[in-house]
Parts: sequence; C-alpha cells; structure tokens
Amino acid sequence: MAVGSKELATVELDTFENDRLVDELKKAKEELFNLRFQSATGQLESHGRLRAVKRDIARIYTVIRERELGIRATPVAVEVPAKAKRGSKKAETEDATSSEVAADETAEEASK
Repeated sequence: MAVGSKELATVELDTFENDRLVDELKKAKEELFNLRFQSATGQLESHGRLRAVKRDIARIYTVIRERELGIRATPVAVEVPAKAKRGSKKAETEDATSSEVAADETAEEASK
C-alpha cells in the first residue's frame, strides 16, 4: 500500500470488531471533513492526505460489507479473566464462613 494510512491496513482492519470499525469510520469521516474545510480555505498543506483518507474510508466500508455478506470472518471477542486480588484466600474464607453462618440461621428458622 503505497498511499494511505499505515495505521489502517486491511490486515489490521480484520482484527477490529464491528464497533471499533464504526468508530474508525467516524474518525476518518471527521478527518475528511476537516481536510476539505482546510482545502477550501487554502490552509491545506498535504493534498495527498485527502486521497489517503478517502481510501481508508473505502477500506473500512469494504470490510464492513464483506462481513455482512459473510465473505470476511468477524473476529471472535476474547474474554479476559478477572485478576484475583492478593490476599484473597483470607477474604474467601471469611466470605465462605459468613455465608455458612447465614445458611445455618435460615435453616434453623425454617425448621421452627
């Protein structure tokens, strides 16, 4: 890819989830708007950037549409397990003891 954003390569877009693709699309459209505004006021320094942003938008739309059609696979969300707090063994035993006491109290009330 000679021209365009190196951040939004097709290989990298494949790893994004649909929500992130939509966010990237919004960012690219905002940037295109700002670049067009700069061009109209004569403040634009890099005209090649306009073309690169347009191509990025087209890439994102292509990936989204291919996912809709089932041509391109949607990445699977990876769940990160929650980290255990240090010293949690003591807290776990205290929680278990308090829940056992509560269970014993409810069993006694039910037997009455």
